[in-house]
Amino acid sequence: MKTVLIVDDHAILRMGLKSLIENCGDLKCVGDAADGDSAVRLAESLRPHIVIMDLVMPGMDGVKTTAEILKVSPSSRILILTSFGTADGIAYALEAGACGAILKSADHADILAAIRAVGDGKRSISSEISRILAENPTVPRLSPRQEEILTALAKGLTNHDIALLLNLSNDVVKEYVANILHKLGAANRTEAVAIAMNKNLIKV
Repeated sequence: MKTVLIVDDHAILRMGLKSLIENCGDLKCVGDAADGDSAVRLAESLRPHIVIMDLVMPGMDGVKTTAEILKVSPSSRILILTSFGTADGIAYALEAGACGAILKSADHADILAAIRAVGDGKRSISSEISRILAENPTVPRLSPRQEEILTALAKGLTNHDIALLLNLSNDVVKEYVANILHKLGAANRTEAVAIAMNKNLIKV
């Protein structure tokens, strides 16, 4: 029997997945978590065969949580189950070590099939996810500092404001902004913020 850890910030979804899994003789839900930090702690103690992972959560997101869980429980297989329709988060999670991805809107039978496939050591990416990845090329990942500065830009802060806030020189902030624009392929700060918001790269 394969053990399963469910990670999602919505209690109703966690309950629904538990109910779905409880009706399967070959799967057993051994825990659930509403945030990344709790998920990592549970994964370390439970060492589940399978982790069902949401992408968008308060605090540590699904991408970072995936990477942290694989540090403490390397044998766990992670399936991304998400309503998050942009390619970047999905691609980053797969890059971080997730073995599969499927949309929350998929049929229960398809979700169970993905859970079992991942648990059996296979890679399972649904056709909808494959289409999303093919149609939406990802942008390079931002560093934590770049995310911090881009979030400040989204809040309307000037370079000088950001320099004071982060205890950096104006020249360093200017260089960060230039690198952010280059990474995102943006012509200006406004476009960079728009791209980041559209791709859920930052939280404001």
